[in-house]
Amino acid sequence: MRSLLGALLLCLALPAVAQLRVVSLAPSLTELMLDLDAADLLVGVLDGGERPAALAGLPSVGRYGQLEIESLLALKPDLVLLWPDSVGAAGREQLRRTPIEQLRVEPRQLDDLAGVFAEVGQRVGRAEQGRALSQRFAAGLAELRGKYHREVPLAVFYQVWDKPLYTLGGQQIVSDALRICGAENVFADQRLPAPQVSIESILQRQPRVILVSEPAQADAWRAWPQIPAVAAGQVWPVPDRGLERPSFQMLDATRKLCERLASAR
Repeated sequence: MRSLLGALLLCLALPAVAQLRVVSLAPSLTELMLDLDAADLLVGVLDGGERPAALAGLPSVGRYGQLEIESLLALKPDLVLLWPDSVGAAGREQLRRTPIEQLRVEPRQLDDLAGVFAEVGQRVGRAEQGRALSQRFAAGLAELRGKYHREVPLAVFYQVWDKPLYTLGGQQIVSDALRICGAENVFADQRLPAPQVSIESILQRQPRVILVSEPAQADAWRAWPQIPAVAAGQVWPVPDRGLERPSFQMLDATRKLCERLASAR
């Protein structure tokens, strides 16, 4: 009894271990922290689109592409989760000059994203959750690859914006989602993340399906019936914009994409 009491008094005398303070610099990384059941570690986020309701009260450190470095420094984070494109070159240089530890997360393929769950989970003290998510994600990808493989990939144009026309390059993770679904981005040879393209270049590449980011963008394609996708009536809205946010929900978004493309003639 005396030894038990001594141990209890020792525990009470020890200082509390400080909780890791994390700032997320991309909406997808913020979602990833929620996936890991680590929202309690977040002290600030970079905004871009609608926030998860659970994080409505967290301080903002800017918006996508516009990092407010003073706001970030005021939060005194121990760790910054960085998706490089989310803050731009100037923001990355500002971060480089600080002593704050950064974990750079930039998956280009969905298999890489499976590994990110384990990597971030390990760093923020959620190793078990990270490994479990990684295994579930990898298993889901394997299922989709087996179910939707095509000997001849389906040619797809993925439209990000209409005026002017922007698409996604081959190194973007959405291009890998298309490959998993048995399709191919017709601009996969482009290295820029979001290249501007012309109608003429799309005519040359003859996509069988056109995916538009907003339903209202579909009507304009009726002017180009010589494009196979238009002639076949296969100009469709992206089934789930979660494709553009690499977190665990992207597995379900990819599944919806595969189901939609499977109906293409």
